[in-house]
Amino acid sequence: MTTIIHPENAAIEGIGEPCKRRAGVAGKTWRARGLSDRAIAWLFVAPTIALLLAINIFPLIWMIRLSFTSLNLSMSYLPLRFVGLDNFQDILTDEDVWARLQTTAQFVICSVALQVVVGFGLALLINRQFRSHSFWTTIILLPMMLSPAVVGNFWTLLFQPQIGPFNYLVSLFTGLPPSSFSMTGEVALAPWTIVLVDTWMWAPYVMLICLAGLRSIPDYIYEAAEVDRASSWRQFWSITLPMTVPFLMLAVLFRAIENFKMFDMVNLLTSGGPGSTTELVSITLKRAAFEKWRTGYSSALAIILFVTVFGAANIYVKALKRVKQR
Repeated sequence: MTTIIHPENAAIEGIGEPCKRRAGVAGKTWRARGLSDRAIAWLFVAPTIALLLAINIFPLIWMIRLSFTSLNLSMSYLPLRFVGLDNFQDILTDEDVWARLQTTAQFVICSVALQVVVGFGLALLINRQFRSHSFWTTIILLPMMLSPAVVGNFWTLLFQPQIGPFNYLVSLFTGLPPSSFSMTGEVALAPWTIVLVDTWMWAPYVMLICLAGLRSIPDYIYEAAEVDRASSWRQFWSITLPMTVPFLMLAVLFRAIENFKMFDMVNLLTSGGPGSTTELVSITLKRAAFEKWRTGYSSALAIILFVTVFGAANIYVKALKRVKQR
């Protein structure tokens, strides 16, 4: 069959091809003149990077510079001297600093261990999804939503020997007079005071992480264990605990880093006392920087703490990766 093309259609088709070619050339020219995807991405990311450099990187570099100097803001009229590694040597040979590091390590170990036990136990209870479990979950999470300053003031009032209700509750079970002891004033009780308050505040955080681990275990694994007539205790030791170990290790990592640099709540509860019983290394750093105004010395101490936490966290993360690969 012969196809008949109308002259008008032929003219239109003849004109259409050059128009398409010109449109394609124009589109390529526009794309060439416009920004690429990579340039647009950098355009949006650059302000964030600049802000991070201004807030984090520049102060860190400036602090490293000051750590090699003899800067003391209480004697700022003296010329700035370069002292090399003298500040680091003074810190590493100071017995008081090592004592504060030991106190901090004891606090971190005790508080994190107690938080993991309490948080994991709460996660096991909440995971059962009993009636009104959502309401109780919200109640348990309330301490975590508060500011550490508010928590410190709140528990300071609770621990008051004269007006605080904590001593009256203890006296009901022990028979001791309420004013016969002070949780924040006794050398033997003050360290456990900050451990108790920190656990009360952050055990719900560990509970959330553990609850996520429990909810990630497939149901068919428990069903297969029930078919094999495995007891509940056996299921816990063979299924629940091994599969939630990575989440427990993650919770330990987060809480250990936060507890190592804790300052505000301990400062409000005990201010490092009685004596130096609860003086964490963060309080020592604050006193060196803002009470004695030893800026060079405090900068060196901050760098030592940063390297310590960074190195320990790096080793721990490698161990966590090995556990996940098993």
